[in-house]
Amino acid sequence: MQSHLAAALGTVVLTAGALLGAPAADAQTSDYPTTPYTRITVGNTWTQGTITWYNRSVAVVGTHKSVSAAGPAYCRRTWAYTYDANGAMLGSAGSYASDTACGTTKNFSSFVVPADVPGGAASVRVCLDDGNLEDLLCSTPYRRP
Repeated sequence: MQSHLAAALGTVVLTAGALLGAPAADAQTSDYPTTPYTRITVGNTWTQGTITWYNRSVAVVGTHKSVSAAGPAYCRRTWAYTYDANGAMLGSAGSYASDTACGTTKNFSSFVVPADVPGGAASVRVCLDDGNLEDLLCSTPYRRP
């Protein structure tokens, strides 16, 4: 019995030593993929930026432009919708009210759009909206494998 105990203890020590000495399989944090979305233009107004694809959400950041501050219909915001591989909408969110461009070009803070399914969103519909949150024109970038 003592030999079995010694053998078992020796196996545990050898296994622990091998594991501790081995390099970590993925020690560095892998970057999340990004996709630029091309400029979406309505007249002289536009939005452009980048989508970062996470496991259960996406983040959208960029710039939008408005040429007039004559009222909400002339202001611009950016809005996004996430979709699964079957085309079902998963979530939506947009740039913050404080990031609204009215008669100016404005960078907007990163906003997160939920995509709470395994693997996250398959595509994102990014829209240039007016100040009343009406979609004016949209583009749909897809997640690259």
